[in-house]
Order: sequence, then structure tokens, then C-alpha cells
Amino acid sequence: MASPVPDPIDTSVYVHFPWCAKKCPYCDFATRAVEPQTIPHEAYADALLRDLEARRESLRGRRLFSVFFGGGTPSLWSAAALRRTLEGIRGAFASEVVDLEITAECNPSSLSEEQAAAFREAGIGRMSIGVQSLREPHLKFLGRLHDADGARRAIRGARATGVAVSADLMFGMRDQRDILADVDALIAEGLDHVSAYALTIEPGTQFGTLARMGKLEVADEDDYARMFLEAEARFAVAGLEHYEVSNYARPGFEARHNLHYWRGGDYLALGAAAVGALSEGTRARRWRNQKDPEKYLAEPHEEWSEELDAEVRIQEALMLGLRTTEGVDLTALEARVGQDPRVGRKRALAQGLERGDLRLEGAVLTVPRERWLRLDGIVADLF
Repeated sequence: MASPVPDPIDTSVYVHFPWCAKKCPYCDFATRAVEPQTIPHEAYADALLRDLEARRESLRGRRLFSVFFGGGTPSLWSAAALRRTLEGIRGAFASEVVDLEITAECNPSSLSEEQAAAFREAGIGRMSIGVQSLREPHLKFLGRLHDADGARRAIRGARATGVAVSADLMFGMRDQRDILADVDALIAEGLDHVSAYALTIEPGTQFGTLARMGKLEVADEDDYARMFLEAEARFAVAGLEHYEVSNYARPGFEARHNLHYWRGGDYLALGAAAVGALSEGTRARRWRNQKDPEKYLAEPHEEWSEELDAEVRIQEALMLGLRTTEGVDLTALEARVGQDPRVGRKRALAQGLERGDLRLEGAVLTVPRERWLRLDGIVADLF
């Protein structure tokens, strides 16, 4: 991987697709379940392009670093509408990086071989597939629309197009003693990248309601740690590097779009409920677009925005950058935000280094991989 220092002109674009065929019981994203035939494919592309045009001036002098179509379920979108949106995005930048990474999130239930081929033709070079599990009881528990065979077909159909393929794997469910069966099955599919993350219970979700009522059982901390470590060891044997707390990749197949976030790079948001952040010098502004898809279709606009002061940017840089093996370059961070990140936390840094929770090589601060199970607490100590 490259240095953990983003080029100031490099800008990623996140496009939010707000519709799903079904709302999963653990999901707290800004999505809406609809009948797929009611999705306004071309009208949504029109709205995205109007949003993009309104922001064209803020993109002057910037270089396109990556594009990510997330959601929601972008694989429900027509390839023609996606292509038109992507062409507009690429045309709004004067330049782009070599071998631009363009990713679409896909669900197995809507990623047929034909859809995968159409997306590839439209310009998608990387597909991130929401497999979650290859065990039928777990898929049923998670409320997924696909079965294990459907997940395998989606992976194979995507790989057949020649794109890079990533899969999501969820762990932390109660009695999930067979996590290695899922890991081995995904490795056997020849994946380039796997995001393996824990089931989290969010308020406002169906699972959140059940948990509040005492009707939802999930893995305890010991089981969570066991699954985390077992998965890490098995992926390592297969040649997938654990480069971020929840992500594994073959060398050269790290998610560049996500790395740009973790490094603190700028990103443009397009779509209902999408969040963006752009900087100018040491100043930065963050915003979220109108959350309601129908209102966004009628008139794309921001729902709120905020100026980000130096301390907030430092905290976010530490929170995100310390999730990765490459860490945070403190000198570069100071240059970016105009404030020394060591100020106000020298004692916490010294204690973290003494305990072995932190490492400092030159100006680059990292959390050793063997301490990642305690990452949240280690980062919290720096705030």
C-alpha cells in the first residue's frame, strides 16, 4: 500500500442508491424497501447529475480518485442509468488517477450473471457482494433474500466478467461455531478481498428493538474474539492480508476507495442521504444530502452542513487511520489541519506507547495488529 498521506487534490465520489428489495433487520442505513419495478432508474440518474452539476465549481482543480456506488442495493439499478451517472462523474473532473477504481455494492439476490456483465460494460471494475454467510440458518436469521447457492452463483458470475470481487462476511451471531466453514468457502471462490465484520445491534433497527426487549441473542465477547482470531489466521494462510480491522485483501487488491476515507481524503457525496466532506487548505466542510428519496428526486439539496474544526478532524483521522496497518502520519495530519495532533494528548500517547497499545515509527502512529480486539478503547483514550 502507499503512504497514509492523501494528496490534497485527490477526491473520491460516493453515490448512494437508497432502495432495497427488503430492509435487513440489522441495517440502520438510509435505505427504503420498495418493489424493484417501482424504482425510478433514469429519474434518479437525472437527479444525481443535477446534484453533480451544482457542485462542479467545487471540483475545479481536483483529481478523481475513486467512485463507489453504495446503498441500499445498487445492483437493483439499471446499468444504463448507472453508466450515464458514471460518465457524468468522470466528465466533471479535469483528471483522474491511473487505473481508477469504480466499485458497486451488490446483493446476490439481484446480481445475475447478466446484470454483472451489464455493470462491467457500464464501467464497474470492482463488485462488493453482500454474502454475509454461506450457512442457511445464519442467512435466515439475518433476513437475507438469497441462499448459499445464490451467493456462490453471484460471486462466480461477477468473477466471470473479469472484475475484482469482494465479499462481505458477518460474524458475531450466537452459536456461530462454524465461522471457518464460511471463511474456507469464500477462500475457495478465489476472492480478491473480504470484509469480515461483526454483527452490531443498532437502535432503530428490528434487531435493536428485539435486543431492547431481551429477545435477541448474539455472541458474547469471548466468542467474538475467537471468531475474529480464527478468521484472521485462516485468511493469512490463504494470502489475504489483514490490512484494516474488518478487511482482508490479496496484495494489490485493497479497497482504494475505503483507504481514501481512512486516510482522511476528500470525498464528494451524491444521492439521497449521502454524506460528503471537502477541504480547502486547512478548512473543511461536511454535509448530508436530503434524506428522503422523493424529495431528492424533485430537488437535490443539502439537509445540513457543518464546518469541521481542527480538533474534530484530528479525532476522526485517529479513529479511522488507526484501524489500518498503515496508521496515521502525525506530521502530515498537522499540515493538513493546521494543528499538532499531539497537543492535548501527549500523556495519553506516552501511556499507550508504554503499554504497547501504540507504536510510533518516525511520525507514523499505529495500533499493533495483535491489539486490534481492543482498538475502540485504545482510540478512545486518545480523545
